[in-house]
Amino acid sequence: MNGEQPALDILVFGAHADDAEIGMGGTIVKHTAQGYRVGVCDLTYAEMSSNGTVELRQKEAERASDILGLTVRMNLGLKDRGLFLTQEHMDAVTSVIRTYKPKKVFAPYFQDRHPDHVHCSHLVEQAVFNAKLRKMMPELTPWTVGQLYFYYINDVHDIDLMVDISDVYDRKTAALEAYRSQFEAPGEGKDVVSTPLNQSYLERVAARDRLLGQQRNVAYAEGFASKLPYLVHLF
Repeated sequence: MNGEQPALDILVFGAHADDAEIGMGGTIVKHTAQGYRVGVCDLTYAEMSSNGTVELRQKEAERASDILGLTVRMNLGLKDRGLFLTQEHMDAVTSVIRTYKPKKVFAPYFQDRHPDHVHCSHLVEQAVFNAKLRKMMPELTPWTVGQLYFYYINDVHDIDLMVDISDVYDRKTAALEAYRSQFEAPGEGKDVVSTPLNQSYLERVAARDRLLGQQRNVAYAEGFASKLPYLVHLF
């Protein structure tokens, strides 16, 4: 992240490559298709994953990024299963926010069965706050994020707003399928072990997105939460 970087409209953080695709792949595509500059920052290389390798997962993330139309994708290389609310980790995330100056930031929802998703959520929330403090990390220009939203990976809770992704669902599916090492089921001759991700997980994601869409009579939707009231000027 050397030198001046172009500002992003949206910056999405995930603990691992594929988190953003699972939770808001359709929303990302809808925005990039309209010319918005969207970036994804993965905090770890997911080196503790039971299947695949770091090198393979990076290649899969590159393919998924092309499908999503991302402006930039980066990885902080923090320790997988070693994310904690430390000053070092907060500073790393704060640096990304100040470098790319996003209007909106997205993070995993703060309740999830995977601890890394929870820790990622807390780190991003703290970093969004720290990014605007001019006396903190004075070597980087402060930046105030317009809005922080939370997306869902495994567990869906209270939803404050939804995005209709019906018309781009094929691209969300294609981006997820790029992560073959994670979602391919075990079989004879494969060096693959059984995990929740390769036991019909993608089918469950699609079912979740259909169920959310049903609430507003659309085919597929992705849900988001906000700790601040969602501001509109007219109804």
